[in-house]
Amino acid sequence: MAADNCQLTAAAYAHCQQQVRSHYENFPVASFILPKRLRQPISVIYAFARTADDFADEGDDDAETRLAKLTEYDEYLHAITAGETIENPIFIALADVIEKHQLPLPLFHDLLTAFRLDVTKTRFADIDEIWNYCRYSANPVGRLLLHLMNAATPQNLKYSDAICSALQLINFLQDIEQDFVENQRIYLPQADMERFGVNEKHFQDKHSDAAFTQLIQQQIAYAREKILFGKPLGRAVGGRFGFQLRLMINGGLRVLELLECQQGNLFSRPRLSKADWLMMVLRSV
Repeated sequence: MAADNCQLTAAAYAHCQQQVRSHYENFPVASFILPKRLRQPISVIYAFARTADDFADEGDDDAETRLAKLTEYDEYLHAITAGETIENPIFIALADVIEKHQLPLPLFHDLLTAFRLDVTKTRFADIDEIWNYCRYSANPVGRLLLHLMNAATPQNLKYSDAICSALQLINFLQDIEQDFVENQRIYLPQADMERFGVNEKHFQDKHSDAAFTQLIQQQIAYAREKILFGKPLGRAVGGRFGFQLRLMINGGLRVLELLECQQGNLFSRPRLSKADWLMMVLRSV
């Protein structure tokens, strides 16, 4: 029986690793830079988050069906808490990772809260609502990584939350057109839009005027303040993980520089060049 359980768990891990290799998005935090011992548990966390995110965004399901699938994932998490048998391979592996590394289950429930918000919420009143969304969508990932590294001190968690929230906002700034066209979402504060005289016609027409420039510059300021607050974490955590973290921080800061200097179409996504990557690596070292 024990041998059968081991084989089942090994197959579940292999399924999660295949999810990482096959998905269209890169997963940089599972890169070769990280310690080898972390790659497997991170691939499991990724498989959980990636499939749940797809429930919220991919395919032609209606909102009710998407929410039902996310509720099923919540039920699987409750089953892990209760020590019940789960047939889903992602949750077989996840249960093993949570037990081995003593990961807090509420962080996984938080991620599901974010995906439910993706289904039901397309506008945000102010920057505090944006940060509250990040508290569920991005911050749990950073916290889970710190727990895997046995580095989840109160101060490190504060730094991590700031970095993850900033990177999430930077991602929003890179994907303004895609979010609006594909999902009719605007991840920019309505209060700031009103303050600078920006309305939804700007998004419909991709109108990069002075008002929209001011709006983007304000979001850049929000993100930069957060990421600079969290920057000491890159030195507080050593080794390969610390280098990976510094690379992500410097990547975020470089994207902000490119966004700040962008001329013409503010809806276009900035692209990091080879020179940018070299600069990021040197800064990280």
